[in-house]
Amino acid sequence: MVPNESLLQRTIWGFPICIILFMIRAFEELNYNTRVDVDHLETVWKDQDATGCFEEDQNVDSAYLKRIRQCEVLTEREREREREAETKISEMAHVAQAKAGQDDGEKNMAAWLLGIKTLKIQPYLLPPLGPQDVKVRIKALGICGSDVHHFETMRCANFIVKKPMVIGHECAGIIEEVGSEVKSLAVGDRVALEPGISCQRCGICRDGRYNLCPEMKFFGSPPTNGSLANKVVHPANLCFKLPDTVSLEEGAMCEPLSVGVHACRRAGICPDTNVLIMGAGPIGLVTLLAARAFGAPRIVIGDVDDCRLSIAKNLGADEIVQVSTNIQDVGEEVVKIQNAMSSRIDVSFDCVGFNKTMSTALRATGAGGKVCLIGLAQSEMTIPLTPAAVREIDVFGIFRYRNTWPLCIEFLRTGKIDVKPLITHRFGFSQKGIEDAFRTSAAGGNAIKVMFNL
Repeated sequence: MVPNESLLQRTIWGFPICIILFMIRAFEELNYNTRVDVDHLETVWKDQDATGCFEEDQNVDSAYLKRIRQCEVLTEREREREREAETKISEMAHVAQAKAGQDDGEKNMAAWLLGIKTLKIQPYLLPPLGPQDVKVRIKALGICGSDVHHFETMRCANFIVKKPMVIGHECAGIIEEVGSEVKSLAVGDRVALEPGISCQRCGICRDGRYNLCPEMKFFGSPPTNGSLANKVVHPANLCFKLPDTVSLEEGAMCEPLSVGVHACRRAGICPDTNVLIMGAGPIGLVTLLAARAFGAPRIVIGDVDDCRLSIAKNLGADEIVQVSTNIQDVGEEVVKIQNAMSSRIDVSFDCVGFNKTMSTALRATGAGGKVCLIGLAQSEMTIPLTPAAVREIDVFGIFRYRNTWPLCIEFLRTGKIDVKPLITHRFGFSQKGIEDAFRTSAAGGNAIKVMFNL
């Protein structure tokens, strides 16, 4: 009996032990799978490249979370892994949703600014198309002076590039897709894009001065990605249809032209206004064209570069004056400018933004006149404000523009403004093309507007 009792006891006690051992083994297997699942997620997630483009792994889905949650008793580390898995799957779903909005088999490429004088064409993931958005295939894009500043120094004024950024903002293209609520535009429409997206909620926006919105998201102004890309997604109300007689290159030129138009509006340019422009770069030249379109009867323009002055003369400047970079020459040059105008200077535009150019504008402008600062070359200036104050010179600035695209397009349609002579160089959208284009624009010389044809 004793041997039988011993066997029975061993059987009775052994069965639960086997069950416990089996459960421990099952728990270890589940824990192992959980670690593998999360580690696999981490491996897949690390495949995402610097631009945010990432190849989806079809094996990564909600099944991972389901298996993770089968474990009823989790250590703190395992709970942390579960939260990481949830976050990463959520992020991957967002990426997949965004990629669903792009063309099958076609990567959207863009020019990324990676460092000082370092540009590289890399994939650019577009956001999902919103109900009031449109997807635009960019066909023409011009290089702006601010783009050159970003390219050469990774900053423009107080806007500092702190991470890789798609560059560019002067653009036009063709609508490829429209959001569900868009009624004003259709696929195939040729459009010029206004690059700044304001919040439309703050007091400044509600007052109509949306260009000063503190939450502005502006193409190619850090930290917002720009539009030197195959495609962009943009609000439909900031895309303006071009007439058949206006080219896509001219459409892209609406952006710099808008600066001149906004300045002329702020200054009240009319047929009674004689205008002085300091600086014959791209902005000075579009300000010249805009001032003439607004009716200015006489325009004098000054610059250090005789080549650019020659272009200004060909574009319609009544007189040109070559100036120096030496601030000691201001007094003598003011006399030359006033003689060239041969009458009172009512409004002066400083399209450069140096101590010397602003000092010249203040001294040359007649009593009771206006001086508008457009150029932002220096963040701080020392200028003779007191003499200007006793002559009641109104001094004001502009920043970008607002509500200008319809008027710019009308000026182009009617031929009142011709921007085509400003486009001096053209490049394709390739690695060599973007490098050559930015070097050409940065070198200055006879390069006025450098244009990409995509």
